[in-house]
Amino acid sequence: MRELINEIVPSLSVAMEKLELNHDQWAYLLGNSTDKVHGDITLPCHTFSKILRKSPNDIAIEIANNLGSELSEISDINIVNGFLNFKAKNSWISEKISSLNSDPRLGVELENSKTIVIDYSSPNIAKRMHVGHLRSTVIGDALSRILLFKGHNVVGENHIGDWGTPFGMLIEHFIECDNNNVGEIDLSTFYKEARYKFDNIDDFALRSRQRVVKLQSRDPETIDLWQNLVDYSLVHFNSVYQMLGVLLDDDNLAGESMFEELLPEVVKRLETKNLIVESEGALVVFPDGWYNRENEPLPLIVRKGDGGYNYATTDLACIINRVESIGCNEMLYVVGAEQSQHFSMVFQVAKDAEFMGEEIKAVHVPFGLVMGSDGKKLASREGKAITLKELLEESVTRAEKLILEKNPSMPDSDRSKVSRMIGIGAIKYADLSIDRNKNYVFDWNKMLSFDGNTAPYLQYAHARICSIFRRTSISRESTIDSEILVVNDFEKSLSKSIIGFSESIDETINSYSPHRLAVYLHHLAQDFASFYENCPVLVSDNENTMNSRLALCNLTARTLNTGLGLLGIETPENM
Repeated sequence: MRELINEIVPSLSVAMEKLELNHDQWAYLLGNSTDKVHGDITLPCHTFSKILRKSPNDIAIEIANNLGSELSEISDINIVNGFLNFKAKNSWISEKISSLNSDPRLGVELENSKTIVIDYSSPNIAKRMHVGHLRSTVIGDALSRILLFKGHNVVGENHIGDWGTPFGMLIEHFIECDNNNVGEIDLSTFYKEARYKFDNIDDFALRSRQRVVKLQSRDPETIDLWQNLVDYSLVHFNSVYQMLGVLLDDDNLAGESMFEELLPEVVKRLETKNLIVESEGALVVFPDGWYNRENEPLPLIVRKGDGGYNYATTDLACIINRVESIGCNEMLYVVGAEQSQHFSMVFQVAKDAEFMGEEIKAVHVPFGLVMGSDGKKLASREGKAITLKELLEESVTRAEKLILEKNPSMPDSDRSKVSRMIGIGAIKYADLSIDRNKNYVFDWNKMLSFDGNTAPYLQYAHARICSIFRRTSISRESTIDSEILVVNDFEKSLSKSIIGFSESIDETINSYSPHRLAVYLHHLAQDFASFYENCPVLVSDNENTMNSRLALCNLTARTLNTGLGLLGIETPENM
């Protein structure tokens, strides 16, 4: 509970100085209590025993005696087995939660604005988006929304695979397709068909290699064919992005083709810094500290022996562009964990070559895999590859069936809209609520459940609050100026949860982990459920109590709506 810590620290600093303990010796120990019965914030005093030659309990008593009287208005203090506990008083919580009630930003402060580039999604041209693209897309989108909310200039970049040697075979296959009509292409099979021809038909492979040369030399006919493939693929990508409700569109495109002309410049700059070494015909950089299993220096290949450029070259070109053209302060790469070594080496070479200074932060934001119930990577079902669009459509269909069961009287137009919110929200939340570093099992029953840590559970909490206001003449907007009175433990727990919203946002940003916000929102919904079951809202005989509880309900709904919105999830008012 950061807000309470901020109130306690000034008085605690004075008390600790009397014991000749400096800030660095104790501040890191002050944190949230594990046992909420005794306090909200706890300072364990056991570490000080060796310094002060006293028992932890005696030290805690001495600190408590040295604390000023001003803390008596904020918290109750107790000592248990050497732990100094601070428990927020209802009056302090009432003051804080009432202040938040009138704050449109719910206590979330703006930071000094930085320009932050977020590289995410990155599907390949001439292929459908598959389940593997889900994680990068929704994690990147959530980080974009949260950083925007904190006041940063966020530049989302979709580094699509739209250039390179595979396009020779793709264009040749396109030419051979019946009617040469891009609208007839099946992206589910197009790439595989082209690859089969390339691997098995010598003449096709030869023409494909020749076509690559034409592409790289910007032959007008070849560029037109390439652009047709790109445009058709973008139609598919954008349809998926619209279904997911993410921020990406054509304005965010930063494909490999965009940096193709910068690749020779990358090599030139590396040569100027004397970082380039020729190895077996290829041009490579050997960054310090990187070795293979044979304990030999590990190269970062910049240009292959055949003269072609590598992924590392394009990534280095991206860094030059993002630093020199965009003027970014920070770069986030939301890419699978298997690329961790690659990005570590690229970032090191970029700094060694002075493509970016030490003041610029480059971070790989890795993530695990989406797994099937069989414990294997989720990629196909009944022998057929699973596309992301099909997965989203199935989730919406399943959500609609659930709504029909739970609320058969809902009008068709409303049901269609709510089904989309629940179906899409369920898939996104199932991903975002898991620590991004871990794999997770894709489970329809779990993610669409109205119980547990799921989007439907949180969305239902929001809808339930909206239903409360539909049963009264008091509008939600009118409660924003109301004072919130914290009297019982249920009101107290819910209020403390709401107060913690800004802290959860900062924890999410500091770790680049949207699941921290998701965990917070789940706890908030749980605290609201306990409050709702134990604290009558509309049947109270006391008007002040009713107005206070209505304000607390509305503030909860606003926090859920804002928090889920930052995860890219919509909140229905009726379910």
